[in-house]
Parts: sequence; C-alpha cells; structure tokens
Amino acid sequence: MAELELVCVPTRILTDNDDIVDAIVEFGGHKIGPEDIVCVAESVVAITQGRFTRPEELNVCWQARLINRFIHPDGSMASIYGMQSAMNLDGKWKVLGAFILGAIAKIFRKPGVFYAIARAASLTDDVTGTMPPFDKHIVFGPKDPDKVAEKIVSRTGCYGAVVADVNDLKRSAVLGTSRGIDGNKIAQLLIDNPFGNDSQMTPIVIIKNYASVSGK
Repeated sequence: MAELELVCVPTRILTDNDDIVDAIVEFGGHKIGPEDIVCVAESVVAITQGRFTRPEELNVCWQARLINRFIHPDGSMASIYGMQSAMNLDGKWKVLGAFILGAIAKIFRKPGVFYAIARAASLTDDVTGTMPPFDKHIVFGPKDPDKVAEKIVSRTGCYGAVVADVNDLKRSAVLGTSRGIDGNKIAQLLIDNPFGNDSQMTPIVIIKNYASVSGK
C-alpha cells in the first residue's frame, strides 16, 4: 500500500535569473509523479521573482523606527529595514494603523491582528531571514502564489502544488495552492519544516503518493 513520503529536492542557489517552475522541472522533474504534491518555499519563489532589496537602498521613516521599538527581536520585523520594506509595500499609514489596532487587540488577549492587517509585514523575511547570499537582503512575499502553483501542476503533471511558508518554530502556512488542494492539510504535513533553505539548498519538497493516501 502506498505511503506518504516527503522527498527533499536539492538545487543550486536560485536567484532572480531563474524561473522557479523551470528549476522544479530541472532538479525534481524525474521524481514527480501524478499522485504527488510539489511544495516550494515561499522565500525562494520570491527571490526568483526579483522581490528583494538591500537595507542600504531604503529610506527609513519615523513611523518604521517608532514601531520597531516594540517588535520582539526574534520577530520577522526585527529590524527597521524590514519594517520599512513592509511600509513600502502596504503603505506606512496602513502599517502604523495596523500596529495601533494590534496593540489594542492585545489588551483584550487577541494576538496576531497587526500581521493580519499588514500582510506585507507577515510575509517579509528580514535580513538573515533566508539563505545565503540573500541573507543580506530583505525578501518580500511572493507574487501570485496560486498562479505559481498552477504553473507547477501544468508543467510537471503532479496532482497538486503549493507555495509554503514554514519555519523551525512549528509555524507552517500555505500561501498559494493549485485548484482542489486543501492548504491547511498540506501545512500540517510540513509542520516539521522539511525544507532546507540554508546550506542544504533543498527549497523543494515532494509529498509522494498524496492522492492515493488521501483517498482522492
């Protein structure tokens, strides 16, 4: 009987000169079957889309400096540059408003409001938040992750595909899926973070036999 198996696919360092779908076909195409789910790390998708910047290219506003004083040093917005990047994408007044509403919500024991409103902040990887050589960059969230997932299915013939945001703190989220795929179920399968975005260079994970095991 078929069993679920998570297969990590090693690649070289992928840059903005690469196409993520081409890379999946090149490095993992021979391992992908019609019952499999192809998962790709969101930061690598964003990098191949050119969605990153260097801190020295940013003009940091007072709103970013103010909010950053209240951000936990281990958070995704640990530097003023990460916060400024989020403001450049979402708008500085929207992010400031989200921060104020989030602070009020915490009084009533409702966490996560800031990141729910300021989506760019929740998706941005601050400096050192991704693999070298992009650990000196700020990487934004990927553009059109659902469309990326659909392209992966079209090119590889797999059962489904997802763009996932997973870390070693047991935080797992699926940002984009191909049609018919339950992102919450896939997020749970990835909860132990099989991706290796650092020296392992395995930003692609194949969930083998998913269609058979899930009964689809």
